[in-house]
Amino acid sequence: MHSYIDTSAFKDGDIIFTSIPNRLYQSVEQATASPVSHVGILFNINGEWFVAESKVPFSCYTPLEQFIARSKDRWFSVKRVSPTLSQKHLVLLKNFCDQRMGKLYHFGFKYKSKRQFCSKFVYDAYTISLGIEVGKLQTFRELLAANPKASRTFWRCWFLGFIPWNRVTISPSSQYADERLAFISN
Repeated sequence: MHSYIDTSAFKDGDIIFTSIPNRLYQSVEQATASPVSHVGILFNINGEWFVAESKVPFSCYTPLEQFIARSKDRWFSVKRVSPTLSQKHLVLLKNFCDQRMGKLYHFGFKYKSKRQFCSKFVYDAYTISLGIEVGKLQTFRELLAANPKASRTFWRCWFLGFIPWNRVTISPSSQYADERLAFISN
């Protein structure tokens, strides 16, 4: 089912957040006390909106409608880096995303890996191509300590009995809460 999505306020390079309704991603939301579990970057390509994202099984450009259709109740939120990106910055950002297409997804959320996951994809795109950090790198210890009421049971099972406490990762929630991002739409 297609429904109207008001894209009039969107700009290339905007960051779009969603809530994926499966056990893994809902556990990410619960662990981070956040409404978001997935993130990507918006680009208008030949008059159509696409999201550059890292998803299972690999990173790709997904039509905006399909991206939002995967979200719980079609919820999404769009934020923008401040100050607004120049055309030169947008070219660098898009080129970086183009070069990362087809990279395999990392189910262990290990930042220091050749594989991608959604928040790593966005973090690297902005940090490497523009020198702008969106979100905060942190260990699983820091991530889970920030929400002590969150259950550790799922994560112990996910990591086969051992949570990699010192593994560095980045979460969509740290990006969603980043003060450098201004709210645009939801």
